[in-house]
Amino acid sequence: FLKVDAMLVRLLYVSRSVHPETPEQTESILASSREHNLSNGITGVLCYGGGIYLQAIEGGRNQVNALYTHIVKDPRHKDVVVLAYEEITERRFGGWTMGQVRLDKLNPSIVLKYSETPELDPYGVSGNVSFALLEELMATASIIGRA
Repeated sequence: FLKVDAMLVRLLYVSRSVHPETPEQTESILASSREHNLSNGITGVLCYGGGIYLQAIEGGRNQVNALYTHIVKDPRHKDVVVLAYEEITERRFGGWTMGQVRLDKLNPSIVLKYSETPELDPYGVSGNVSFALLEELMATASIIGRA
């Protein structure tokens, strides 16, 4: 009988910015999340653009759930929807305390591969599709801010 010490989970959610996003606002979100995530063993990636945030967070179940509860209460965004939540055996974003992707700087053909239009709409596609897009962004080195 194996005792499992760690219970890793990954959560993928989408939300809308309450105010028009500014580079300063995004930087403040990234800075606070990197600081918090480092001490809580959380890794992930934040995609943003067009007033939409798509974020994957992974780590211990309790830590991820606590962070998500905090995220839902954050007044900077609204319409927070969980797209996927799963137990995982290993991290996909282990290299990032919080990587980032500017969606408005992406090659539209990458988004089109997973979407009906070149505009990303995580609300309109499955969590699996959004996650496939994140995997593609990793493969094409579109994620920046490696920690």
